[in-house]
Amino acid sequence: MRSGNPFGTCAYCKKQVMWIKTKAGKNMPVNPEMVSYRRPEAGEKATEKIVTQAGEVVSANRVDSNLAEGIGYISHFATCKSRRR
Repeated sequence: MRSGNPFGTCAYCKKQVMWIKTKAGKNMPVNPEMVSYRRPEAGEKATEKIVTQAGEVVSANRVDSNLAEGIGYISHFATCKSRRR
């Protein structure tokens, strides 16, 4: 990630990614489209790993914005079709 520029290009699929620094201090590529999320109720399983703007990785479900508890991004590792071989 270049200083001051959060955007880059995936080396595998050539799509645009955005870099977010995780709480662990690592740079993670995410898809630049923002998604709304809500953590599941007790006993339910989450369907996604969402990366917040603060770098927290949250197990949650995508929801409409009017039902959301937060917003974040989907890890590009989870969606890059060219990387999965």
